[in-house]
Amino acid sequence: MKLLVLGGTHHVGRAIVEGALERGDEVSTLNRGLSRPPAPGVQVLIADRTDPDAVAAALGTQEWDAVIDTWAWAPRVVGDSARLLADRTGHYGYVSSRGVHRWPWPAGADEHAPLVGGDPSSEDGTDYAAAKRGGELAVLDAFGERALLARAGMILGPYEDVGRVPWWLRRLEKGGRVLAPSPADAPVQYIDARDLARWMLQAAEQGLTGAFTVTGPPGAITIGRLLRTVLEVTGFDTELVWAPPELLHEHGFLLGMEFGLRLPDGSAPSGMHDADVSAAFAVGLTVRPLRDTLADTWAWLQAEGDPTPRPDAPSPDTWLNPAQERHLLALLSPDNQGT
Repeated sequence: MKLLVLGGTHHVGRAIVEGALERGDEVSTLNRGLSRPPAPGVQVLIADRTDPDAVAAALGTQEWDAVIDTWAWAPRVVGDSARLLADRTGHYGYVSSRGVHRWPWPAGADEHAPLVGGDPSSEDGTDYAAAKRGGELAVLDAFGERALLARAGMILGPYEDVGRVPWWLRRLEKGGRVLAPSPADAPVQYIDARDLARWMLQAAEQGLTGAFTVTGPPGAITIGRLLRTVLEVTGFDTELVWAPPELLHEHGFLLGMEFGLRLPDGSAPSGMHDADVSAAFAVGLTVRPLRDTLADTWAWLQAEGDPTPRPDAPSPDTWLNPAQERHLLALLSPDNQGT
């Protein structure tokens, strides 16, 4: 398959490029060429996505079987690219998000849950949900029934630049007693970026279109299992001390919000980790074991160092104050609990 990846250097985009090369696809990427060197064997097209004239010049008159787009900001940029490619590309896969669904998300929601409003011509990318929905509409305007909208859940795995698992790996690496957000049996629903990439590549090859919720099966993973598996695959000498959400909220800790386990008011969000993903699994989605995701993320961090955080992602440094953590650990010690 002849594939164009719009982006291709970070997180999901990087996973898509590497997955496509492993399949033997002929891969082109279009980006600014600033973040990291291109993967060997990739045709590199250089342009600023926000400049439609530069994009048109970089694309030239080439044709592709499919394009996959990871853009997450102003929808107008998606529309410009989609219109340029509509007559010379058969399939447009857009990496969207469950965030396009109107909040609060219903329990057990699937692709038919209510959506936020979006403007495909908008220059505003500050509202993530509206920007992603606008991007979806821009793709649909240009490609119609040839478009695939992959509404991803929480995306983990190597190359993650949001700061969830990499932040926890570095935190647990320090050892000793570490606060963890209880309850330990709270479900965590996620997708490894490489599994999302593999599914989107298969979908492009097969001409699969429409909107799909793309994340792991509900109820398969808990936060307790996730963090304990980190300790198993790394061998860190760390004790997890489970802090009740009301205690974290009382002391102004954001811990747990990075995984969507609680809201700013301390309550547990409905619908966050129980999405109905039967449609995507029925058309070929598969997910790898948690242990592989965590071990490979740790190996990547050791090999390449900590990633530069996304500019639109909340800083992990705001999740936890070390002095406050020590205070809460003291409150949760057996001596203070009369045991």
